[in-house]
Amino acid sequence: MQDILRQFQSYGHVADAVSYVNTLKPREAMELADRLDAASLAQLLENTDLRCSVLLAAKVVASGRADVLESIAEDRLSDLLGRLMEEEREQALRLLSPASRSSVARLMLYPEGTAGSIMTTEFVQLPQDWTVAQALEHIRQTQHDHETVYAIYVADEHGSLRFVLSLRQLVCADPAQPLTALWNGSRPISVGPQADREEVARLIRRHNFLALPVVDEQAQVIGIVTVDDVIDALMEEAQEDIGRFGGGEHIGVPYLEAGFGTMIRKRGGWLAILFLGEMLTASAMQYYEMQLEKAVVLAMFIPLIMSSGGNSGSQATSLLIRGLALGEVRLRDWWRVIVRELPTSLVLGAGLGAIGFARIFIWQHAGFYDYGEHYLLIGATVWLSLVGIVCFGSSIGSMLPFVLQRVGLDPASASAPLVATLVDVLGLVIYFSVAALVLSGTLL
Repeated sequence: MQDILRQFQSYGHVADAVSYVNTLKPREAMELADRLDAASLAQLLENTDLRCSVLLAAKVVASGRADVLESIAEDRLSDLLGRLMEEEREQALRLLSPASRSSVARLMLYPEGTAGSIMTTEFVQLPQDWTVAQALEHIRQTQHDHETVYAIYVADEHGSLRFVLSLRQLVCADPAQPLTALWNGSRPISVGPQADREEVARLIRRHNFLALPVVDEQAQVIGIVTVDDVIDALMEEAQEDIGRFGGGEHIGVPYLEAGFGTMIRKRGGWLAILFLGEMLTASAMQYYEMQLEKAVVLAMFIPLIMSSGGNSGSQATSLLIRGLALGEVRLRDWWRVIVRELPTSLVLGAGLGAIGFARIFIWQHAGFYDYGEHYLLIGATVWLSLVGIVCFGSSIGSMLPFVLQRVGLDPASASAPLVATLVDVLGLVIYFSVAALVLSGTLL
């Protein structure tokens, strides 16, 4: 244990120490926590990359180490306590001071994914009748009570947010100047506690903020969302979206730490849904069984046709999910999207069809395969089918995220496998309908 403690203390940065702790076994990590002082352990628990954070937080609560809990930033502490068992959570709240208990309990009430759930209540707010000197002195005296001092929030006599000043403005200003003299007259930008964290991220990105105030209905500041909290939240959301987009659910823990039951539960449901969808493909092929018996050569191109439609749909879905996430596209823009996708997919489908037609033509004349006397009609069938299926796939892929967002679901649920399954079923209908039209009287 001494070697582990010595190795931990050799790291100069918390992030490096966290990477080391992540390599330890749970028992070793808990023994290490027993030997750390309150400040070191609090810094460790504040890092969102720590894999055993919930386990260590539970141990801290069980050990009654209130000094550690009080040293953790309130927004991070509320996140940790939210992952504990109810009994552990209540015990942790009893260990906190009344002021901290009230702040943490309020933060835990906000739904996950909202500005309120990721904000911190440790910020600097000053009355508008103060001077620069008073403001700087207050910051020096209360520096340990604030997580960050990116900005100073100036309130009027009713406690409502009037304007925001940067720390740089204060440092560079004349100490005798009143705070109102530094205000440029612009209206402060803020969000409500129920605002989605993606909206918070867009505002911070658009205005190059380091922190964004969260206000209540009376425009009183109840917390701030810092840029590092937004990054952590968006990374977590990106992991969830990647899991859904791959045709599964977010497992919530590192891959190697996920249990067997978790893997089955998170992946089995989606696989079952996709399998049931693909059963419709088998039903469609049974419906066209007679056509396949008359022209077996058509079966050779089914994988080619289906994969092209699925790929085009997946491309469109990926582009639209990104556009919706970044605010580049909104629900009311659906018709503009379809107007762009249709001509684009028409040209793409025609290009792919031309490649398919050329392949059949070359293989026939080079002697690689004999498609029969009607090889040109078979090539035309493949060509026209690809045009229709790529157009259909792109349309489905681009519209499905809009539909999901409209009904209140995450657009990322429009996973590539889901789009491919939908395109497979109706793609077969398009393929054999075109074949019946083109090959009628010859092969069919």
